[in-house]
Amino acid sequence: MIRIQNIRLPLDYTEDTLCRAAGQKLHIPFEKLKSVKLRKRSVDARKRDAVIFLATLDVKADGESKILSKLKKDRDISLVTEKPYRVPICKSQERPVVVGFGPGGMFAAFVLARAGLRPIVLERGKPVEERIADVQQFRTTGILDTESNIQFGEGGAGTFSDGKLNTGIKDPHIRFVLETFVQCGAPQEILWQAKPHIGTDKLTVTVTTMRKLIERMGGEVRFGAKMTGFVQENGTLQAVRYTQNGESKEMPCRHAVFALGHSARDTLEALHRQGMSLVQKPFAMGVRIEHLQEQINRVLYGKFRNHPSLGAADYKLAVHLKNGRSLYTFCMCPGGEVVAAASEAGRLCTNGMSNFARDGRNANSALLVGVSPSDFGSEHPLAGMYLQREIEEKAFLAGGGAFRAPVIRVGDFLKKQNSKAFGKVRPSYTPGTSFASPDAYLPQFICETLRLGIPEMEKRLHGFADPDALLTGVEARSSSPVRMVRGEGLCSDGCDGIYPCGEGAGYAGGITSAAVDGIRCAEVIINRLGGKR
Repeated sequence: MIRIQNIRLPLDYTEDTLCRAAGQKLHIPFEKLKSVKLRKRSVDARKRDAVIFLATLDVKADGESKILSKLKKDRDISLVTEKPYRVPICKSQERPVVVGFGPGGMFAAFVLARAGLRPIVLERGKPVEERIADVQQFRTTGILDTESNIQFGEGGAGTFSDGKLNTGIKDPHIRFVLETFVQCGAPQEILWQAKPHIGTDKLTVTVTTMRKLIERMGGEVRFGAKMTGFVQENGTLQAVRYTQNGESKEMPCRHAVFALGHSARDTLEALHRQGMSLVQKPFAMGVRIEHLQEQINRVLYGKFRNHPSLGAADYKLAVHLKNGRSLYTFCMCPGGEVVAAASEAGRLCTNGMSNFARDGRNANSALLVGVSPSDFGSEHPLAGMYLQREIEEKAFLAGGGAFRAPVIRVGDFLKKQNSKAFGKVRPSYTPGTSFASPDAYLPQFICETLRLGIPEMEKRLHGFADPDALLTGVEARSSSPVRMVRGEGLCSDGCDGIYPCGEGAGYAGGITSAAVDGIRCAEVIINRLGGKR
């Protein structure tokens, strides 16, 4: 198969356009091509008056070697051979345990089940159908279920997000992750989008389908089952302890994937008390910034902003500042909303969410400042987590309680004055907001960096510092502040048979990278139990 990169396409291209572009690039009549398949497509909006798509095409044709020999100087053309991912088969009767059913845990369980190992999953939250109802109740009433919310439950925190699948890692498992999501109901276009996303409305269906597949292959998912610790003997895992329906239980096992997610703070404390090897890890904190999506579309796409092929525009910004800090955007949600992402009573935090259509009135993004261990104020392994808690408590109070979020107009924040009324941008956050400055809940160095960085981002994206744009706090859980130490074999340092996994363990940063880490942990277990390809 021939892969062609950097094909320029008009916004209204057709299948015929793809074939003709491929034939022209290969210097052969397009009628002689056996097939032309879109491999990747991105938006090139560097020129607002000439927005186009850049595409990568996979082409099959007769005499591919001969064609390539004539074009060997063209770096955009190459011969590729794709090998589909094959899960090893294992005949062992052992049943590994997977703790947590977010992306890392889901894919660990899926691969273990495909191998024939019938994993048992312990998930502290609820199935997604019940979880949706609990999240909606929280958003409308401010009544929080601390075990069923945006952080805990089937699918993990990623279920109530934009469902972004783009990642900075390079790994051969990524294609398998995308294909599995499509198999479970995700849109086909995630296979070729440069920035693929599923959206909350489709993710809730996708994760349910994936669970049912795992169950059909012999796996078992136990909801409302919160891990409380583990049993080891001579440095080897013997069992996992958990509670379910108010009853303490023990699950004998020699292999367990710990895919806790970044918000299982009580579980981290329990693991620390047992002596599990944990270390501090840098993370980031800040606020969510909201603009009108139409404004972002206009700035980035100009006269093409209403073209049906483009959808809602997104952005990614980063600036390095004179105070030695950096400010960057993260998890930008086009046409989305700022959501209440708390999981603990009296502590407030936010996240961003979009449905697949991304057709909401506002755009939002996390606006973050790096927080390093030197900022934690303690050498305790969980000091970063305790700092998160402290700031979330301050944000809760700044909002006036009842999980109302503190919000301020950008113009007022830059002038160091509080807001008294909204402008053209209205907050999307529910259950409600109150005017308060980030100075009331964030450390001084973060507020300083926000005030230095927002005007600098304005230079890169006109309108970013719009006085009516909103800052909503607090965004405190962009990643885990803790890393569970593991060795080359992916086992926990000090207990053979425990496999720290995913974002909560400090080894991933998003849905796809967490899923890949889950697959890698599953592969180690399969190989150790005698799996064969």
